[in-house]
Amino acid sequence: QVQLVESGGGLVQAGGSLRLSCAASGGTFSLHAMGWFRQAPGKEREFVAAISSRGGMTYYADSAKGRFTISRDNAKNTVYLQMNSLKPEDTGVYYCTAQRQLLPTWTDHDYDYWGQGTQVTVSS
Repeated sequence: QVQLVESGGGLVQAGGSLRLSCAASGGTFSLHAMGWFRQAPGKEREFVAAISSRGGMTYYADSAKGRFTISRDNAKNTVYLQMNSLKPEDTGVYYCTAQRQLLPTWTDHDYDYWGQGTQVTVSS
């Protein structure tokens, strides 16, 4: 059983940056693809970014391309999401997720483990 704990959320002005972290425990981190999803108030949860188990392949939603960077440190069992040029529409709860496979997908039903989420609020 993998446990995921996110941190780094907060309130930031439009154009600012935040770095989310997700610490994993309870499993072999390097055998899991990792992802970030978000959910805005009144909206469905949506894919943001994902990374393969060794970090060699990354995937982004169109809304995140060019602004967000997903990375991982397998020695620290941690995955990161660097978010730059934030917009008010990036506001939501951001969830860290893990899949028991090497390459990630971008469908939330494919993910096996979820963190509790961290709130990101971008003010205009």
